[in-house]
Order: sequence, then structure tokens, then C-alpha cells
Amino acid sequence: MSITELAAGFADPVLASQSVFRTIMDAMARPGSIQRIAAASGTPSPLMRGSAALALALFDHDTPIWLDKTMAEAGEVARWLKFHTGAPLTSDPSAASFALIGAADALPSLDSFALGTAEYPDRSTTLIIQVAGLGAGEAFRLQGPGIKGETQFQASLQTADLFDRLAVNATLFPRGIDVVLVDDDRIVAIPRTTRLVEGD
Repeated sequence: MSITELAAGFADPVLASQSVFRTIMDAMARPGSIQRIAAASGTPSPLMRGSAALALALFDHDTPIWLDKTMAEAGEVARWLKFHTGAPLTSDPSAASFALIGAADALPSLDSFALGTAEYPDRSTTLIIQVAGLGAGEAFRLQGPGIKGETQFQASLQTADLFDRLAVNATLFPRGIDVVLVDDDRIVAIPRTTRLVEGD
């Protein structure tokens, strides 16, 4: 595949990146809230529009990226990321700044990824997980910073035990894993400080 055959990036990289960055900051500040990414770009399959926009806004030559099998087997994704972001790919999830997960049902153990250190808790892997749906499916009740009392959101998660697995964040804090769920051009952020409310 030649460069001219690659899916396009942002039409206006500066303004689009700023827009996406504001959207992800809003999502992180309001865990569980659905945010829509307005910036448009090319989207090589199987990347969803939201995942592609996040990559263009957040990835650069200093952010190693890990691709799950679904993403890695689609060679166009790696070529597109390299051309548009310059981000290096790594086969070691513990060395990744970001992980792109196209098949959440095969999500590796969270301790496979970087969890940060006490001195540098930000040196952890942020998981960008594509899901079957946001705003529909199983209901989850969340608590934590940025949430008044508790909030509820719905999602169709292929990895049904995601929140059980993220409970490890409570014992690791300030280390831990941040997650962004993506459904087409919509995202929901689940920072490491967010907890699932158990019970009815």
C-alpha cells in the first residue's frame, strides 16, 4: 500500500487535536459520561472513528503503542499510525503508553500493562477499548472524583468482568490503569479513581 492509499488524518491537525483533547479531558473529568468526538478523520478498519481521532490527538513519537491481535493483524492500522503519528509500536504491553484494543473479549491481564510507579504514576498504559455499544446494554453504577454521589451509564462490554478487573486500581493508587471506552465517535472515560458501585 502506498502513502496515497492510506486513510487521511485530520483535515486541520491543530484545531482538530485541540477539539479532541478537550473532549477527552471532559470525559476524564466526568467519568461515565458519554462524550462525542466531533473531529473527523480517515479511519482504517478496524479502528472506530473515536479511536482514530484519539490516536491522532494523543499519540506521538514519544508514546509507544501496543496493538491487540485484532488491530495488529490489520496491517493498515500500523501503517496509518506510523505515518500520521510517528508513534512506535511495541510488542511488549508493559512498555506501552497506550494500548488499542479491538477485541475486548481477548483483553490480556491488566498486570501485563504498565501500571506506573510511585514516583511516576502517569507512566502507565491507557487502554483504548472498542465496545459494541455505549448508552445501551448492561447498566453500571460508578462513584469517584468527578461524580456527584454516583452516576449510571450503560455499555455493551465484550469483557463482562472489566470493572472487576479494574478494582485492582484501588489497591494500586496512585498507580493504575486508565480506560477509554469507544463506540464509533462516542467515548466514555473510566479513570483509575473511578469505582464500580456494588449491589442494588
